[in-house]
Order: sequence, then structure tokens, then C-alpha cells
Amino acid sequence: MYLHLGRDTVVLQRDIIGVFDMDTSTWSKHTKSFLTACEKAGRVVNVSDELPRSAIVCREKGGDTVVYISQLSSQTLLKRYREAY
Repeated sequence: MYLHLGRDTVVLQRDIIGVFDMDTSTWSKHTKSFLTACEKAGRVVNVSDELPRSAIVCREKGGDTVVYISQLSSQTLLKRYREAY
């Protein structure tokens, strides 16, 4: 099944590693350094024209990770994920 992240972007649900709330998770220095490293490596995709509310970490083919930044809340994404089953 697929999960719609916003702005015509969908990912396979089995490729999702985690969905993180941007308001609470970005307080951690570990999260900040992870997001900074991903951004420097070109593995951050912004699928939002608005204020980012969640970060979705996914596995790509080849084992690399990519981080999608979405305007949808983590709760909305969780609800969509559960509705698919």
C-alpha cells in the first residue's frame, strides 16, 4: 500500500522507517544532526509549500534513507496509514 505525504508524493508503506513530529522531535541534538547530515547528502525532499509539521524517514532502493518533509501532521499520516489496512 501507498501513503500520500502531500503535493503528489506517495511512498510505499513498507519503506517507512518512522514518522516524526517536527515540533517535538527537532529539540533533540541527535535529530538535528541527522536532519542536517541528510540535507547535506541531498536526501531531504520537501513536499510542503507550508510550515513543515512532520518528517518521514524512508528506506530507498539500495538501502539509503531519504527524509520527506510534509505539511501534514504525524497524526494525520498515522490515521491514513491505519485506514489503508
